[in-house]
Amino acid sequence: MPSRDFDRYAPSVLEGDNAIATPATDWYRSFSAAALKNPAIHGPLSHWLTLEGSLTRALQLRCREHFHVDILQEGFARPTVEEAHTLGIPVRQNAWIREVCLNGDNTPWVLARTIIPLATLSGRGRRLRNLGRRPLGAYLFSNPQWQRGPFETGLCCRVNNDQPVAARRSRFFNGHHSLLVGEYFLPTLCP
Repeated sequence: MPSRDFDRYAPSVLEGDNAIATPATDWYRSFSAAALKNPAIHGPLSHWLTLEGSLTRALQLRCREHFHVDILQEGFARPTVEEAHTLGIPVRQNAWIREVCLNGDNTPWVLARTIIPLATLSGRGRRLRNLGRRPLGAYLFSNPQWQRGPFETGLCCRVNNDQPVAARRSRFFNGHHSLLVGEYFLPTLCP
């Protein structure tokens, strides 16, 4: 049985009828489990859903001209109940939530949502609040003390055809500290 995150407002990349937002998502413990529910993810999207290493770096390599990060929203807020359970933090506790759009060649490719618990923001973790338009992946993969846990694959409950079909997420660990990174793949990445 998948877990679902749906108790949040999702910011959008565009306004009005063409809004692109992170939709509610059913999360599965593995790519195989999600593929049983939706075999279509075995197509071109499977490369991105199962890619090891830095997604940011892989997207940068795919660009012909320019890669950039747009911040959709960033600040202290309450994670979804499902996200809080995944991170093992109290349901009513705020966390630093960063939502961005990763763009390649001026096209939105990936929406990313990061949940950083308060305890993770202490000490060197304070830097995570000040990334600005720098990709989080560049920070995490340049710091060997951060280790990635296993991936979960998400099947998105789309409201319109511009929204992501599928996503992936994983926890990153640094000693007793952790954070949760979700990456939602837009149809423009795999037309």
